[in-house]
Amino acid sequence: MPTLAIVGAGPGMGLAIARTFGSQGYDVALIARNRAKLDNLVGQLTAEGITAAAFPADVLDHDALAQALKDAATLFGGIDVLEHSPAPSIGSLALAFPSQTNPSDVRGLIDLLLYSAFTATQAVLPAMREAGAGTLLYTNGGGSVDPHPMLGNVNAAQAALRNWVLNLHKELTGTGIQAAHVAIDVWIGAGGPPGAPTAEAEEIAPLYWDLHTQRDEAERVFTGAWSYPARNSR
Repeated sequence: MPTLAIVGAGPGMGLAIARTFGSQGYDVALIARNRAKLDNLVGQLTAEGITAAAFPADVLDHDALAQALKDAATLFGGIDVLEHSPAPSIGSLALAFPSQTNPSDVRGLIDLLLYSAFTATQAVLPAMREAGAGTLLYTNGGGSVDPHPMLGNVNAAQAALRNWVLNLHKELTGTGIQAAHVAIDVWIGAGGPPGAPTAEAEEIAPLYWDLHTQRDEAERVFTGAWSYPARNSR
């Protein structure tokens, strides 16, 4: 069976993406820091007839992240799709306007969003190159495309990830490997700021399957009930 590995798996987008691919016959490897939460997700997927397994690892520990992906590939016989979506904890996130942003305001976010993407990609890409097939999907915030001043430090890190993914897409063109960036410009689920656009994870997850199967776009931006390719992202 083909295998999807989710880095930064959680009960929102991670679970929805796992269900989307699992319903298409994919096994699912879930990677995140909290073993108990992962086991709960595995239980939910198993109850729905989806084969899943947990591989606890802190994405900031790059050796542990690489080992988790290696272990997942060993258990499932390879990784066909990587979805990368670690996110900072909202409660502990310090925000800074662009003019007030210091290196320390961005450093941790770069490690979480960008450097973990480097590690995860390098852990799975050699086997994909050998097979001449694979998909690499990276989830990000909408501020990576259209930044918001109050998120000056967050958007800087997100934009760095977006730039790297779009460049990776160019590099891998013609190899059989699809790399794409997903920018989500809505609040997922309940509890968002008043007036902010919202969507459920289940509404967003199908576009990951589209990127995996259509294989011709470098990016999709989700803004509500619909998504679109960003300009110059092919």
